[in-house]
Amino acid sequence: ANEAVTLVENGDTILLDGGSTTYEVARLLVGRVIHVVTTSLPVANLFASDANSDLLLIGGNICPRTGVAQGPLADRMIAELRVRKTILSVAGVNDKGFHNNNMLLAATERAMMAAADEVIVVADSSKFGRQSLTHLCGLSDVQYLVVDNGITEDWRSKILAAGTNLRVSGPSDNG
Repeated sequence: ANEAVTLVENGDTILLDGGSTTYEVARLLVGRVIHVVTTSLPVANLFASDANSDLLLIGGNICPRTGVAQGPLADRMIAELRVRKTILSVAGVNDKGFHNNNMLLAATERAMMAAADEVIVVADSSKFGRQSLTHLCGLSDVQYLVVDNGITEDWRSKILAAGTNLRVSGPSDNG
C-alpha cells in the first residue's frame, strides 16, 4: 500500500476497488487533496468525513461479504465517468493475466479499467501462479503492478516482458 500511494498525485481523481489491499491504500490516502470514486462501502467510510477529498460512491448490488457494489447498475454508473487512475486488487495472477473470484465483480472491474487513464493493480506475491473463477484481463492490460518483495525473479521478468510497470515494495513497506 505504501508503494501504491506514491503513484497518486494531489488533485488526481482515483477510482478505488474493494479488498483488503485497496483498503490499506485508501487508508494512506486519507487527508490528501484528491477526488475519490469507489465501489467500496468500507473505503467510502474512510473518506466520508475527510474535508480534503471529494467522494463519489458507486451504487449497485452490494456483496455482503465485502461491502462492494457490483453488477449492471454499478457498471452503467462507472461508464459515465472518467478518472485519472483506477486501483484494483485481484485474487490471482498467472500467465494469462489477472483473475478474480466473482464474475459480477470482474465485470465491474473491467468497467473501472475502461474509465481510467491508468490502471494500477495491487497484489501480494502469494497471488502469483494462481487463477481464480474468472479472468479479468491480460498482464499487458494494466499500466502498473504493485507487489511486495516476495515476487520471484521469474514473475518480475514476465510482468516486465508484458510491458507493465512493476513497483516492488521493500521489506518494511508490505501492505
